[in-house]
Amino acid sequence: MKHECRNMRDECDGRRGMRGGGPGGHGGFGRGFGPGGRGRRRMFDAGELRLVLLLLMESQPRHGYDLIRDIEARTGGAYAPSPGIVYPTLTMLEDLEQIEPSGTEGPRRAFSLTAAGRTYLAEHKGEAEAALKRLEALRAEGAPVESGPVWRAMQNLKAVLEQRLAGTQDKQTLFDAADLIDEAARKIERLG
Repeated sequence: MKHECRNMRDECDGRRGMRGGGPGGHGGFGRGFGPGGRGRRRMFDAGELRLVLLLLMESQPRHGYDLIRDIEARTGGAYAPSPGIVYPTLTMLEDLEQIEPSGTEGPRRAFSLTAAGRTYLAEHKGEAEAALKRLEALRAEGAPVESGPVWRAMQNLKAVLEQRLAGTQDKQTLFDAADLIDEAARKIERLG
């Protein structure tokens, strides 16, 4: 079922109807750059993450984790959107028929732009490029990395655990996952 968004200030999640770009919407909040994540600042205005993802998929099919890593690399590690923002935005773009699956890379599903996605991007190319330049400026500013990469990795672990362990009744799988997490925690404790 195709859903339309009224304007760039609104987002559509494809299932529950219109959502604002603020908290609880798909606006894409950046990690805080103050101590302990305080003083969070908004990395994207409503609709900008959607445009950035379309722009990054313009030249080749991409999967969600690849998009997250690309954005993180462009900012020099200063910002990485969480899987909890990127994957719902990809779902929304698919519901809007602006992207479509184009194969898999291991367990990850890659997406490419549709004709509708290319048209939408062309209409908003200036906004998409401006948002991407603002991200890349974080690297040029020498923005502090803080815990950006660690936070992204924690969010990735959380997403993988939720997907892999959802509804599993296999106790051995649960014990194996717990052992891997405990081992990682021990290694991190021993770091410098």
